[in-house]
Amino acid sequence: MPHKTGPGAEECRHNRGGPWPVSFPIRDDPRALALSVIRGPDAPGIMTRGPMRAHYLDLRNQIAALTEGEDDAVALMATVACEVHHADDRFDWTGFYRVVGPELLKIGPYQGGHGCLVIPFARGVCGAAARTGEVQLVPDVEAFPGHIACSSSTRSEIVLPVRDGAGRLLGVFDIDSDQPDAFDEEDVRELGAILSDTFGRLG
Repeated sequence: MPHKTGPGAEECRHNRGGPWPVSFPIRDDPRALALSVIRGPDAPGIMTRGPMRAHYLDLRNQIAALTEGEDDAVALMATVACEVHHADDRFDWTGFYRVVGPELLKIGPYQGGHGCLVIPFARGVCGAAARTGEVQLVPDVEAFPGHIACSSSTRSEIVLPVRDGAGRLLGVFDIDSDQPDAFDEEDVRELGAILSDTFGRLG
């Protein structure tokens, strides 16, 4: 008997080993639909929706289209934070800390719960990224010396420096996850490309 998940569900059948029903909801944005195959003796081939993972090429193109012609750094930060945050289930907090003075960061546009308002360059993962100018890829925030616990749910973190076309440090882009070891070199590379595309035209 066909299996349905509700209105608008599309039905498929897995033809190897039997007419196993497969159904999933149709979404307006296909990037938001991630499928994982659960295989076992009782339910071989049944597909269910898994965690959403960023499709970076689409995300990069979307941000480029939304920010075309914009030269206000805060407006750009707000757009990037929103688009990136909603593209991936790993991203629990996504936002910017802006350079506002010598060795000092303050909160900028973000998505998620409240963030720390002020972070000196000398403290935390964001401070380390600003101080060194290097990406900070932290699989376990509890093991990072001087980590600032803005949220108790944060388990891992990635922070990338944000520079304009002249190389001036505008701030840092911070993503927290409630999952341990959530980020990898693909995130470093692809998020860096988005930041370069978006902010490299400033200055």
